[in-house]
Amino acid sequence: MTLHPHAARRCWHTAVNPLHSTVYFSPEIAEEFAGLGMTDPVAVNLAHRSAAMGAVGAGAVTATFYNYRHDLVARHLPAVWDTVTPEQALAARLRAADAALTRLLGAETVKSPEVAEAADLAMRATERCTRHARTLYAAHADLPVPEEPHLRLWHATTLLREHRGDGHLAALLLAGLDPVEALVSHTATGKGMTPQWLKSLRGWTQDDLDAAAGRLRERGVLDTAGELTEEGTALRERLESDTDRLDAAPYEHLGADGLARLTELGGALVLKAVTAGAFPRDLMGRA
Repeated sequence: MTLHPHAARRCWHTAVNPLHSTVYFSPEIAEEFAGLGMTDPVAVNLAHRSAAMGAVGAGAVTATFYNYRHDLVARHLPAVWDTVTPEQALAARLRAADAALTRLLGAETVKSPEVAEAADLAMRATERCTRHARTLYAAHADLPVPEEPHLRLWHATTLLREHRGDGHLAALLLAGLDPVEALVSHTATGKGMTPQWLKSLRGWTQDDLDAAAGRLRERGVLDTAGELTEEGTALRERLESDTDRLDAAPYEHLGADGLARLTELGGALVLKAVTAGAFPRDLMGRA
């Protein structure tokens, strides 16, 4: 990687991923799916996240998402496709993204030159994304690109988000972290989901989380207080570095100046969205 790896990582964490994720916790996504007859938030999440792959079943989604408990997924898939089609789910998600971004950023901002510039930069980065072994990215890459700048930006961040995410799964396998261990060790960094959200949105029980913490203690990743050890911190950094390496091409394609500008523009939009309440306050952290 010719760029400093932390520059691409910083762009993804501060601009790309949170911009994409604004729709997940928005009232607009719940309203859109309620209009289609679906009110369970877990079913909604699974439907709109997997719809680009078609009417897939629980096995494919558990494999592709990696860190959802399989029985939670099987409770809703493939049954959700009896209520909505994948095409309806994708259309509902795009409408929700439109409404949520307009509410969070403001009608003037979504039509601003800065959003159009950010969309162009993010779409340029996607030119170097690759499909092989990247199931979620490849499925979304087959979708049409919206014309409106703010939706083009959201679509581009979706592609970049899933591209890195697919590579991250390979890094997790290489690191020997199973789905629950990956989540628990991420929470221990202070940057992952809180246990409350791991249970409600991912389906894991407290016993699952405790057992994973025990395995991580045996490996020397966590200490007795549940904090990362020096070895655990190094493991998480290797994991991020491997993910950086697998996800380098889109950001190298932008170059240092383009990457810095996308980070600047996207970061400012994320700050505005967060200030407007885009995410639950208890979403991230150790407790």
